[in-house]
Parts: sequence; C-alpha cells; structure tokens
Amino acid sequence: MLKKGILFFGCLMLIGAVNNKIAAQGKKLKTIVVDAGHGGKDPGAVGRFENSLNSKEKDVTLAISLKLVAELKKKLPDLKIVPTRTTDVYNNVKEKATIANEAKGDLFICVHADSGPDKKIRKQVGTKMVTKKRVSYTGKGKNRVKNVEEYEVEVPVYETFYTSGNATGTSIYIFGANKTGAKEEAIMDATTAEDSSYNNFNFNSPEGRQLAQIYAKLYQEKSDRIATLVNEEIEETGRKTLGVKQRQVGIWVLSATQMPAILIETGYINNPDDEQYLNSEKGQQELASAITEAVIKYRAQIEKPKPVVVPPSK
Repeated sequence: MLKKGILFFGCLMLIGAVNNKIAAQGKKLKTIVVDAGHGGKDPGAVGRFENSLNSKEKDVTLAISLKLVAELKKKLPDLKIVPTRTTDVYNNVKEKATIANEAKGDLFICVHADSGPDKKIRKQVGTKMVTKKRVSYTGKGKNRVKNVEEYEVEVPVYETFYTSGNATGTSIYIFGANKTGAKEEAIMDATTAEDSSYNNFNFNSPEGRQLAQIYAKLYQEKSDRIATLVNEEIEETGRKTLGVKQRQVGIWVLSATQMPAILIETGYINNPDDEQYLNSEKGQQELASAITEAVIKYRAQIEKPKPVVVPPSK
C-alpha cells in the first residue's frame, strides 16, 4: 500500500513538474515539416467544370509547398525545413507521419486544396458525321438477297462537365477534440518528447499516459495558435478566410504526428476564381509568404511566452 502511495505521489510530482516547466518556458522551434498533400497516383481534388484549367490538387499543393519551403529557409535560415515530398510521388498518410516524426519536427504544416459540392451535367458541344448502314431484302425464298446501303448522318457530340462550386476561401484545420486519444497514442510511441528533459521517459507506464495527455493538450493549444496566426496573415492579403476549424473525421495525419500540426485548405479547386488563384505564381507566393509570416510570429510567441504563475502541487 505504501509502495503504491509513493508511486502515485511521484507521478503527481512528475506531472506537476512538467506543467510548471511548460508554463514557465517556451519551446525552441528547430524543425518544421511541410507536407504537400496527395501526389503520384493520388491526384486529390480536380478542377473539372466547363472551361476549367483541369488542374490537380497534387500539383497545386506541391507548387505552394515548394515556395513555402523556400520562403521559410529564406526568412528562418537557422531552422531545419523538411518537405515530405519535392516531386510528384505518392506517400500514404502513415509514411507522411513517419517522415515528420523521424525528423523530430516541432511543427507540421500540411498544404491541401478543397473542393465543394458540384453537380454533374451533360452538354452538347458540337456534331459529327457518322456512317450508318441500312439493311433491306429483295426476292423470296432461295432468291432472297440481303442489301446493305451505307449513308452518312449528323449526330450530336456530348461532354460531361460539373457545375463550378460557389464555395471560396481558405480554411485552417487542427485535429479535433475527439482525436486527442489518437494524439496521445502517437506521443506514447515517440522516442522523444517535446521537453528534452524527458527524452528517456517511459510513456507506456500509467504515469506516462498522464504525461502523454498533457502533451496532447499542449499540442492542440499550439496547433490552434499557429492556425489562428495563419488565418490572420492570409486575411491580411485580402483573401477570404473561413477561420480555424476542428476536423472530427479524416485528416488522420494531424493526429499521428508527434507535434503541433495544421492542415491548410488553400482554396476550392472547383471554384473558377480560386482555381485561377491557386495556379498563379502570385497566389502561390502570396500564400507561402503569409504562412511564413505566421510561423515567424508563432516562433516569437512560443520562445518568449508571457510569464505564467502556476501554484505548487499539493
């Protein structure tokens, strides 16, 4: 009984120490992982409405991500910037998370493009001449003869399109509150924790589970912080922003990464204006610069946080 009491007390002391340490000092930002959504055999969303650019999400995200990596390296040369891909290759979400975790990233930024609801339509786009055959018979019995006559006929030509969506703007997602458990599991699988003092801590112990809960909560708070800053910076460009959201389903990679993580839906690829913007050099660079400015502000906040008074644990 005494042994259990000592273990429980020790657990409380450890968790209290971690809380105090997190509150009292910031975490140095050393490594940022940039993920270009989709790739290779997975095109993602596609612009397929009439007169669209027929652009693919995988190409748009790669172009923006490459500019973002370049901008981050330029503005934050002392940081390590790790892209999950730099060419048109396919990595599943588990591979993406592994790249981020093995790089010991301190921030995960995933770039995507959205697609709203659309409606399938069939439209005549022209005509073409088609050769057809007319069959007739002459005579009777054994003298019956089959006659085949070819003739030309004009027929309509149809193509299938999708109506362009009305949704527009940029959204920022973080992992949902109901995904905290998944984030805890990812942290418990980690070989290192955010606080280097506990790099060799056993997260598979009962107290380790509680410590993982602390880190999961911390990562969600930091994810929300960087997401809010990105939303504000993009809004400053004059582009429509749709705010910070929690995705309750999907976006598995946000929960599987052992760090704060956000996913940026840069625009709606099935909206004509958004598609043009996402494919333009100006739009891509504008987004990359806005995200970079947000990261700079985020770094300043977490490395120089306001003093927080935490009462001692009883």
